[in-house]
Amino acid sequence: MSESKSTLIFANLNKDDAGHAAQIVQAELEQKGWHAEILAFRGSISEYPDFDRYSLIISLGGDGTLLYAARFAGPRSIPILPINLGTLGFIAANKMDTWALTFEHWQSGDLKPSKRLMLQSCAYRGKNILHRGIALNDIVVSSESGARMIRMCLSINRECFGYYRADGLIVSTPTGSTAYNLAAGGPALHPEISALIINPICPFTLASMPLVIPASNYIDIEIDETKKAGALLIADGHIVANLEKGDVVQIREYEKSAFLVVPSGNAFFSALRTKLGWSGDNDA
Repeated sequence: MSESKSTLIFANLNKDDAGHAAQIVQAELEQKGWHAEILAFRGSISEYPDFDRYSLIISLGGDGTLLYAARFAGPRSIPILPINLGTLGFIAANKMDTWALTFEHWQSGDLKPSKRLMLQSCAYRGKNILHRGIALNDIVVSSESGARMIRMCLSINRECFGYYRADGLIVSTPTGSTAYNLAAGGPALHPEISALIINPICPFTLASMPLVIPASNYIDIEIDETKKAGALLIADGHIVANLEKGDVVQIREYEKSAFLVVPSGNAFFSALRTKLGWSGDNDA
């Protein structure tokens, strides 16, 4: 990571007013003595800058924009300050009227970035590598067709745990636990816990429940049967490979972490209460 006061503003133009918001953030950063560049994109980046030149990345968009930025920032240990321009913004906890205060606390050293576990996955077909990549939220092996289940063999630490007939399997980080995992009936974990969730999607048997395991454990998922449906490997919501019978997906804790510059304290519990409505029973 660079020690210079240089920032890359990662602006998702699919969000309303992202271009204008990027200019506002750029102007305020330059008033604070920082060099700020804007990388505006729709969908994906067409030209890659030298990320090593930056000591901070500011993502402008929603949680999806943050996840995309983490692909580039994570391997370089560059902290990300996310600003939410979307609707929910569960991970992207800063807003346009609050980001500057978070930035000041981080710059002064009063606020330490939140360290977030990331995943790395590698999909094999025999000895050939189909895909290798990283994710901040989750890695999902899913049926290509919502009308047909697939059968998968789940191994933990190279020992077969069992076979799952389901629409798929989610392997989620604590950061991603409030996303697809939660919608599929999995638990919400504090984002700084060192653990992983393995959650079957619509399993054939009700005995198949989510598992929480240490992040250091090795996870292997082998496609045992697809019933002509086909299977997909999905990383942070993006399809990265097509899978077939016999393919194996290895999932491990990534050697580096993502660092998010977000409000400290009880921000996670506040988000559960205000954004997900987890406020308990007021009549209790």
